[in-house]
Amino acid sequence: MSEEFTEYFKSPIGYIELVSSDTSVLKCIFVENKGETSKNMPLIMIEALEQLENYFLGKLQVFNLSLNLLGTDFQVKVWNELQIIPLGQTITYKELANRIGNKNAIRAVGSANAKNPISIIVPCHRVIGSDGKLRGYGGGIEKKKWLIAFEESTITK
Repeated sequence: MSEEFTEYFKSPIGYIELVSSDTSVLKCIFVENKGETSKNMPLIMIEALEQLENYFLGKLQVFNLSLNLLGTDFQVKVWNELQIIPLGQTITYKELANRIGNKNAIRAVGSANAKNPISIIVPCHRVIGSDGKLRGYGGGIEKKKWLIAFEESTITK
């Protein structure tokens, strides 16, 4: 197993813990407090921090980072599909299930969405209920609401 590096990014809505290997992002999640950071940072970590900063400044609409999505084949399929949802747009869990070719997998899609280890970069916050209401989010519903509103306000017309 390769070495892992940890860094923290202070976003407008809380700390984000980033974990990477030498070559790819492994984790990007909201945390309550900053933890211990790695002494050295690989280039991928520097790129991830820069892209997160530009995202929160409203200057980045698409992340371009090497990701190592660690999950089941089904989860990875869902997470890959999440990356296709454009900034400022939302889709329903039902639509996401249809997009991966399994219209009956709405709950499984929701479960995979909830286990996304690379939030924001893999935008699971862009998935909402069929009734238009916000459903669970690992960072909390308030963060999901903020992210959706923020993205809608930063779309380049």
